Amino acid sequence: MTGFLDNVLGGLALGAVYALVALGFVVIFKASGVLNFAHGSLLLFGGYLIAVLHDDLGFAGALALAIPTTAALAGALDRFLLQRGGQDAHAAHVQTIVTIGVDIVLFTDLARRIGGDLLSLGDPWGDSVTELGPVTVADSRLAAIVVSAVVIAAVFALFRFTSWGLSLRAAAEDLEAAALMGVRLGRVRAGAWCLAGALAALAAVFLAAFPAPGLERGTGQIALNAFPAAILGGLVSPAGALAGSLIIGLTEALVVGYQSDLHVLGEGFGDVAPYAVMLLVLLVRPTGLFGAKGAVRV
Repeated sequence: MTGFLDNVLGGLALGAVYALVALGFVVIFKASGVLNFAHGSLLLFGGYLIAVLHDDLGFAGALALAIPTTAALAGALDRFLLQRGGQDAHAAHVQTIVTIGVDIVLFTDLARRIGGDLLSLGDPWGDSVTELGPVTVADSRLAAIVVSAVVIAAVFALFRFTSWGLSLRAAAEDLEAAALMGVRLGRVRAGAWCLAGALAALAAVFLAAFPAPGLERGTGQIALNAFPAAILGGLVSPAGALAGSLIIGLTEALVVGYQSDLHVLGEGFGDVAPYAVMLLVLLVRPTGLFGAKGAVRV
C-alpha cells in the first residue's frame, strides 16, 4: 500500500509538471493552429539558462532571468519566422512542419553545449524529503504540485478574465471572424508563444530536480510526454490538458513503479505508456476527452 501511495504522489507531481508543458501546446494551438514540436527544446533552453546562471545569480535570480528570456525566444521564433508564412489554416500546417526544423536546430546546439554532463539547476529543495504518514516524498515533488497548481490557476484566470484571454478564445473559434471583429491576431499569437515559453522554462526546474539526476540533453525529450497529454485532453481545451496530464503522469508513474509485474509488456514500457494511453483513448474519442466534434486535428 505504501508503494502504491508513493507512486500516486509521484504521478501527481509528474502530471502537474506535464500540465505546464501541455498548456503550452494548447495555448499555441488555440492562438495559431500550430502544433509546436520545438516545445521540448524551448524547455531545455530554459533549463540550460538556469543551470549556467545559478552560480552567479542564485536560483531565484537565474529563474527570474530564464523565464522571460525563454518567453522572448519563443515569441521571437513566432514573430520573425512563423508569422511570415501567414495565418490561415494552410499556413498553420506549414508552420507546424517548420517547428520540427526549429527543434532540430535548437536541440543540436543545446546538446553540443551540455554534452554528456548532468547539470544542476541549484534548486532549493535538493534531495530533502518529507514524511507524510507512511509515505516519504521528495520536497521537490511537493513543490512541483503546489507551484504548478498556483501557476495553472493563474493561467486559467488569464484565459477567463482578461481581454487577451477573450481574444484568444475568439481566435480559437474562428480566426477570420476574430480578425474581422478587430482582434489583433499577431498580438494574440505573440502572447500565446511567450506564455508557452515561460511555462516550459518553469517546468524544466521540476523535470531536472531530485529524484531526477539533473538536467541532461534528453530532458527536452522527456518533456514531450506532455504531448500525448495535450492530445488526450482535446488539444484546444486547457481543462483537457490538465486532465490529460494527470492521467498521463499517473499512468507513467504506476507503470514504472510496477514494472516488475508488467514484464510481459517489455522493459521500458513506461517510456511509451503515455502514447499507448493516448492511442487507446483516441480510438474511442478521436477528438480527445474534452474535444468538440468540430475541432481541428493535426
